Amino acid sequence: MGNSVGHRKHRNSFPHYPTPPSYINAAQPHLPNPISAPPSHGQFAAGMLSLPYSHVDSSLRALAAQAEGFGRCAIGGLHGPLYHVTTLADDGPGSLRYGCRRKEPLWIVFEVSGTIHLSSYLNVSSYKTIDGRGQRIKLTGKGLRLKECEHVIICNLELEGGRGPDVDGIQIKPNSKHIWIDRCSLRDFDDGLIDITRESTDITISRCHFSQHDKTMLIGADSSHTGDRCIRVTIHHCFFDGTRQRHPRVRFAKVHLYNNYTRNWGIYAVCASVESQIYSQCNIYEAGQKKVAFKYLSEKAGDKEAEASGHIWSEGDLFISGTQAGLMRESMGGPAFHPSQQYTTWTVAPPTEDLKQLLHHCTGWQCVARPPDQPLPA
Repeated sequence: MGNSVGHRKHRNSFPHYPTPPSYINAAQPHLPNPISAPPSHGQFAAGMLSLPYSHVDSSLRALAAQAEGFGRCAIGGLHGPLYHVTTLADDGPGSLRYGCRRKEPLWIVFEVSGTIHLSSYLNVSSYKTIDGRGQRIKLTGKGLRLKECEHVIICNLELEGGRGPDVDGIQIKPNSKHIWIDRCSLRDFDDGLIDITRESTDITISRCHFSQHDKTMLIGADSSHTGDRCIRVTIHHCFFDGTRQRHPRVRFAKVHLYNNYTRNWGIYAVCASVESQIYSQCNIYEAGQKKVAFKYLSEKAGDKEAEASGHIWSEGDLFISGTQAGLMRESMGGPAFHPSQQYTTWTVAPPTEDLKQLLHHCTGWQCVARPPDQPLPA
């Protein structure tokens, strides 16, 4: 069993090892609780345990610039008008594709529920929010492509059944930045569920549910793409539900994982390959038949002579059901990369049964009303 730490949020002080750092629950100073564990799951600390971001459902554009971690600057279509999706057609006026290709900032909402069958990748341009709250939208056939764009927020969608070579649920490449993927359900694509490659960076993935899939999430293209050393990704409060591998697999990038629940993987949970730096904090790893959570793969960077694997630092993680961490000895000491070098606050709870149940029931697409669109402050 890993170390246990309190429900808290890191502020500025760099940790001293091996003692875990000190946190306070300060990320959301006022925490309403519309999404919380059922009462039977028990109380936590002073109140019911809840996922981060409960405040963002108070008004439509409250999502903007609220991500924790590396995607914290993503504003999406904050300064644009509402665009209403009124048809489930793949293209044409009133379609999702029609809004996503527009060049101006847009906050995209849905007036219909149902399945949109994509005949090709749906390209999302800069300064867009795709906000599925208030409806139930499923994208099938192909996925979303975020290519050379910035400031994109994707919230409360389902993506399922993408077919064809190199078809990912959400493909982020090349040179995209300031991205937030929140509260989405992804399953059953022919390639990856989320791929982040080719110098795309400053990305947060939160409250998502991943299932029925093999190669779940790739960060960093291949060992020849040394430009991917710039990639920075935060993944938190996600549920990797029996997916086979890549939760994530990382090359070159800096990745902060916290308060995720990964269970019943088929090969490994997390893989560190060439020069990657992964900080795994207060996650729950629950093995099925394959017991080792962390895997290391050596590759030769395109500008280096010798092969190298990556690094994983584990702090406060919980390993249950016979899970073996599999940490390399060199990762037992203090890390070269710590998230507090990159951002000052994030919400983290101890890896308890309450957290496990919360992530099991409250990640992915949720039946959430669309908040009212209130005017921006002058």
